[in-house]
Amino acid sequence: MNQSLTITRSILLSGLLISQISNAATVEFWTAQTQSDRLQTIELLASTFEALNDGVTVKVVGVDENEMATQMAAAVAAGTTPQLIEVNSEIIMALGEEGIVDTQTHQGVINDIGKRRFHTGALTTLTSPQGQYYGLPYHGWIQGIWYRKDWFDEKGLAAPNTWENIATAAKALTDKANNQYGILVGTKQDSYTEQVFTQLALSNNAAEFDAEGHLVFNSPATLETIQYYKDLALYNPPGPQNWRARDYYLQGKMGMFFYSTYIMDDLALAEVAKGSLSSENFKELSGGTFDPELVKNTAFAPIISHKSAASYGTLSGLVALKTSRAADAKATKDFIEFMYDPASYITFLHMAPGGMNPMLKGIAEDPAYLDDPNGVFKLYGADKMKQIVSGFDDIRSFSVVGGKTFPASGAIFAKSVIPRMIYDVTIEGKDPQQTLDAAEAEMKTIMAQ
Repeated sequence: MNQSLTITRSILLSGLLISQISNAATVEFWTAQTQSDRLQTIELLASTFEALNDGVTVKVVGVDENEMATQMAAAVAAGTTPQLIEVNSEIIMALGEEGIVDTQTHQGVINDIGKRRFHTGALTTLTSPQGQYYGLPYHGWIQGIWYRKDWFDEKGLAAPNTWENIATAAKALTDKANNQYGILVGTKQDSYTEQVFTQLALSNNAAEFDAEGHLVFNSPATLETIQYYKDLALYNPPGPQNWRARDYYLQGKMGMFFYSTYIMDDLALAEVAKGSLSSENFKELSGGTFDPELVKNTAFAPIISHKSAASYGTLSGLVALKTSRAADAKATKDFIEFMYDPASYITFLHMAPGGMNPMLKGIAEDPAYLDDPNGVFKLYGADKMKQIVSGFDDIRSFSVVGGKTFPASGAIFAKSVIPRMIYDVTIEGKDPQQTLDAAEAEMKTIMAQ
């Protein structure tokens, strides 16, 4: 049977009880998914919704995420804003601060679905200081430590979910004489390094800004994190490293590594893993064959705890925008709830298995979700999938503090201040406090521009 017909039939038969809308209504839906195959899937969902709701038209518009803020500003100025958008959390919070978001619709959706069904941290990320919901979390990826559970069990090591456990395992699993390393943390001047450092820093209650927007990066908590990071880097493969050194793990030469859920298919599928099984990227590696047992022997620690629990990742949400037409507002709310219905939701998430993870509890264990087109999730199983998405309960970032978004954090990120600081400490051997002082000075310069 044609896949599109199968999806349509599945959703039509899913028992959705969506109220019929008597008045003609329009839902213009801007989505950051601009690839043609993804747009086709979303348009199919929209057409199915239209078939279930007489008089409602859903217009799907693909907008590149890098252009979303600019296009939204133009639409606001022209009075032509769409009814609904799907975009990253940073843009959502910025739109919320502008007062153009329909928080009543968001509250209504949460009431209908049930607040407890959403992963707590994901919902908190999109909550204003006043407790209103600027958006509804829809999908995202989570970072954590992927590790060889069989190696951990053999040595009696505890899961790497605390600073102490991580450091102990990194040392125990390092055997440099045999080209084996305990951990991978980023030491190049790139975004991977920043992502790893951020999760560790957040678990130590370090921050870039306080709730009033004051720069508080140069703190004892940040310094302690830098020193800890330097210690972990001793058990890294040699030289400046980034995500590419995952090759060591896939070739059986590494005990654990920080990575997002995008690694899931690399661990599970031979055709995807082959890019990490050669000697092309590292002269120290001789290459290897795909290990079909690796996915079974790999576990995931999405939450790291020290002074507090922290996970790191990114999420995108659905945002209803204010409209003067009651019929459009109601149609938008109904369409959002349709998009959260398991049949629709799973269809959307399957566009990028591992890269798009659910924000509703229970979806990750749904047999239909586990049956992704590439067969990845079945190799992990329901229990492991549930554990993976649990990271969204404690997801945090430097850019959102107390429901307020600080754009300066994005500017600091763009200038690679933190990864250059880590490179100076771990590779150049510079003093941690001096590099922290220099990073703070650069942050102040960026903020003054």
